[in-house]
Amino acid sequence: MATSTRIRRKTQSDTRLTARILEKIKRLIATGAVSPGEKFPPERELAKEFGVNRASLRQALKVLEIMGVLTQRVGDGTYLSASAELTLKEPLDFLVLLDDLSHHELFETRMIVEPELAARAAQRATAEDLIGLRKAIVAMEHCRTNQERLDADLAFHECIFRASGNRICHLLFRVIHRNLLTSMSKLSRRVPLDRPLTFHKRIYEAIQNREPEEARRQMLDHITDTRVSLTSTEK
Repeated sequence: MATSTRIRRKTQSDTRLTARILEKIKRLIATGAVSPGEKFPPERELAKEFGVNRASLRQALKVLEIMGVLTQRVGDGTYLSASAELTLKEPLDFLVLLDDLSHHELFETRMIVEPELAARAAQRATAEDLIGLRKAIVAMEHCRTNQERLDADLAFHECIFRASGNRICHLLFRVIHRNLLTSMSKLSRRVPLDRPLTFHKRIYEAIQNREPEEARRQMLDHITDTRVSLTSTEK
């Protein structure tokens, strides 16, 4: 029990340290000390400036690299990406990466909330929202690469989050979908395009027809099917 407690405390301490380093790096970017596209100071200089060891600094830099804030160029150094400021405005990304939330938890959260968002979209969607949903479906129908398929898939769900009229859920679920992107990439290569496309069309039809219960049911079926497919590809 004592060993388990020590390990838990150390993990929490490491997470807090990483979070503090990330906050210092965010401040560097916010003050313009490092601009998008520019090279970061060497690790030795940053570690000294932040008062941390280089191992802790590398862990924080790795988190930012995963998020797409930084780019590591072998033999050259670390560069700040052009989209860094936008990415760093999404604080939940830090929680997902630092706390190592499981895909099971993320899918469970989707199953709890997204069907209700679809139902609300059926009640509140504007003409513009419906156009956005339709465009996402057409984009998926005509996708040529796996990345285009993923972009269309995420765009469809993004439209539903926006159409639901709940800004908090909109922001939260954008992050959740982004953090499932890697697994979805593996899944989409193995699952025929017709499968998610069929669900998207059914959800769209329910929203267009102002049928909240049907939209709720179709979204739940869609997420359940995706979860089962993902699980089967990981075995």
